Amino acid sequence: MKKNNRRSFIKKASLGGILLLAGGKARAEQRTLEQTINPVAQKKYGKNDKIRLAMIGCGIQGFANTRSALKIPGVELAAACDLYDGRLIRMKEVFGDHIFTTRDYREILERKDIDAVCVSTSDHWHDHMTNAALQAGKPVYCEKPMMHHIEEGHSMIAAEKSSGLPVQVGSQRASAIETLKAKELFESGVIGQLILADIRYDRSSANGAWQYSIPTDASAKTVDWDKFLGDAPKTSFDATRFFRWRNYGDYGTGVAGDLFVHLFTALHVITSSIGPERIYASGGLRFWKDGRDAPDVTLGLFDYPDTKMHPAFNVQMRVNFVDGSGGGSHVRLIGSEGVMTLNWGGITIQKNPVKTDPSYGGWDSFDTFSEQQQTEFEKEFKAKFGKKKYEMQSPKELTYSVPQGYSAHVDHWANFIDAIRNGTKLIEDTTFGMRAAGPAIATNLSMQAHKVINWNPQTMKVY
Repeated sequence: MKKNNRRSFIKKASLGGILLLAGGKARAEQRTLEQTINPVAQKKYGKNDKIRLAMIGCGIQGFANTRSALKIPGVELAAACDLYDGRLIRMKEVFGDHIFTTRDYREILERKDIDAVCVSTSDHWHDHMTNAALQAGKPVYCEKPMMHHIEEGHSMIAAEKSSGLPVQVGSQRASAIETLKAKELFESGVIGQLILADIRYDRSSANGAWQYSIPTDASAKTVDWDKFLGDAPKTSFDATRFFRWRNYGDYGTGVAGDLFVHLFTALHVITSSIGPERIYASGGLRFWKDGRDAPDVTLGLFDYPDTKMHPAFNVQMRVNFVDGSGGGSHVRLIGSEGVMTLNWGGITIQKNPVKTDPSYGGWDSFDTFSEQQQTEFEKEFKAKFGKKKYEMQSPKELTYSVPQGYSAHVDHWANFIDAIRNGTKLIEDTTFGMRAAGPAIATNLSMQAHKVINWNPQTMKVY
């Protein structure tokens, strides 16, 4: 057999074992994810079954949470708390003049007509308000990240357990139909063995980089600055720090705490992981030099250990607030037989198995063998790979799309309301929330200390 023919034969035999010898080309296929009709979102409730909700923190996410919660039948807004008067006025304008408003969240907790509260404040208040609400007998929906500092998370877990009340952490990707479908596909082995997760959440606008609008009437009279500071360092009134608190470590947790948490949430749901064991991060403030101390670029590397639920794998995670390509977000799971990409619009699976059989004609040592050894090698190769049968092909690319108008936010709230009414298991309790927020906050610790952070995902502690 001449060298070129021999090489062609071996290449075909090799590919036959991987790409399947069936005739025709594998085609792409598109499907729409089915939205399960959530019984909580359909059931009608009588006057005595209503859940009267209070919103603590009425900023961007506070309004978003209110709108989502009110889509659940039987939920009504009874009260609102914020430290800026203009937001309390706006809550009445949007949701009705009947709601009780206050600057002091403790007045909310004292009211017997409040059944549950939502904490949508700056991060440094999450633990204080959640723990106080549980002590007052109120179930809590707490925005992510669950805590400002790692040790606070443990107090919140203890408070949830001792109260026996549900606490839902507000990272809605845990409830999203695309995340749950991705989990099903991952567990089916569609991408083979997970090797690497490439995850990002990039933005390319001033609003995306947290340069939020500041009202013209912001002042020490319209804002309760001292209450806002709480246990943060004392400083004189600063409207920018109040309305753009995410940009400052005194009140927020930076892009890692705010956005890595979403990404960890999706990853942990899909893989059933409880977290990494080694964390290393880098980054800095590259562009948005507006007085903030939070980096606008953060890069993280995470080592996930081998467990009963998944093999060891690595994660590279990124947030870039200066993305000239236009921004975007994805969780991309790269396996030995394909890749699954998850974003807000759905899931794409691309099959491309790693060629474990030798494939000659490319960058290979076959041509360096003697003629005699090439002949021997061909014999052995034919015996090993030459008996592959025709097999059915699956689509080379498969896309699942999220239905138009679907809201993971509403699903997440529906799970919380069902837990209050019927004791349904929460999708994102404080333990899950801690295992998403802990590595994110440890990312900041690594960046600040310029060193690897060792994280125990079982105990949820740095060591």
